[in-house]
Amino acid sequence: MIKIIKPKFIIETKISGVKMLQTIEKFGRLSHKSEKKMTKDSYKDFLRKLLSWGHESVFEHASISVRFICDRGITHELVRHRLAAYTQESTRYCNYSGNIQFIQPLFYKKGSKKYQIWYENCLQAAKNYNLLIQLGSPPEEARSVLPNSLKTEIIATYNLRQWRHVFEMRCQKAAHPQMREIMIPLLKEFKKKLPIIFDDFIIYKDKSLFYPLYAIRNNQFWQNK
Repeated sequence: MIKIIKPKFIIETKISGVKMLQTIEKFGRLSHKSEKKMTKDSYKDFLRKLLSWGHESVFEHASISVRFICDRGITHELVRHRLAAYTQESTRYCNYSGNIQFIQPLFYKKGSKKYQIWYENCLQAAKNYNLLIQLGSPPEEARSVLPNSLKTEIIATYNLRQWRHVFEMRCQKAAHPQMREIMIPLLKEFKKKLPIIFDDFIIYKDKSLFYPLYAIRNNQFWQNK
């Protein structure tokens, strides 16, 4: 009757890391008309200097779109970030009758009493939703009985500067556990695909601590590389 799934993300933008970084360098050099100084690897030092100076507006010239498959509670937090574009699966128009999916909460262990209470609530919500549809309620009315755990999809597009802010806010220990569950793996992918831009974000192996290394502002980070 219902399906329980885990959250995940899909990076929709095809990222050519070096090319994107070189483009940002090209745009950044416009202010001083220093484009002639560009070389194959000059973007590395140039972008590091921009970060150390706090000149992050240049990073707004590049954006990345990511599809999040998560529960609706998490999307309510995600859409609070500005300088963004969002498109989300609509519960007003999508009819989930007979095919309702919920996101498994990482903080409830399968087999535990808490998980059982959560699961039974999802079952009852799905049952009530289907009954309302059968009684003639359109999806926009029937959705009122569905919980935050309902699976949804949302595509978020941020420029690189905004992605830095999103990771800063949503990966730290104070963030919601389900937000960190999806954002920390995403940040790891960004660090692989776009080094330099996200190098100052540190994720410890046990994920117990995460923070941007603000020492970059006085070049301590690069001196220790």
